[in-house]
Amino acid sequence: MTAQNTGLKATLRQDLHSAIRAQDKVRSATLRMALTAVTNEEVAGEAHRDLTDADVVGVLTKEAKKRREASTAYTDVGRPELAEQEQAELAVLEVYLPAQLDDAELDRLAAEAVAEAGGSGMPQMGQVMKVLQPRVAGQAEGGRVAAAVRRALST
Repeated sequence: MTAQNTGLKATLRQDLHSAIRAQDKVRSATLRMALTAVTNEEVAGEAHRDLTDADVVGVLTKEAKKRREASTAYTDVGRPELAEQEQAELAVLEVYLPAQLDDAELDRLAAEAVAEAGGSGMPQMGQVMKVLQPRVAGQAEGGRVAAAVRRALST
């Protein structure tokens, strides 16, 4: 194991072993899936690369988003038992993610980014997003960030 992946990835592995020993099926299955997603990201592309903790958080954020969307889809089609399973997996993943920003904080950061980027309308949305995305990485999904930027640009 290299120095780069001794952090979050190692924590995921240790927690997986603990979950298996405790016979926690949801937690162990979710952590297995998360580690598989991390490994897939490491081998994607032309050469294997070790992911930093920030990269691992990015992978976990994508997986959490999938769970949120699946839960909503299952709820919409009247399958509450499947929605509950997705919510249980999401709860496991959220332990490893940074705390999510609430809407008020996200709106404040978006307003600051608009002022910093000199945005005055929707054509500058891309410039504002470039300023804001690194500040909120892992703390808010892209859709929420874009909505906050739209609100800030429309005021």
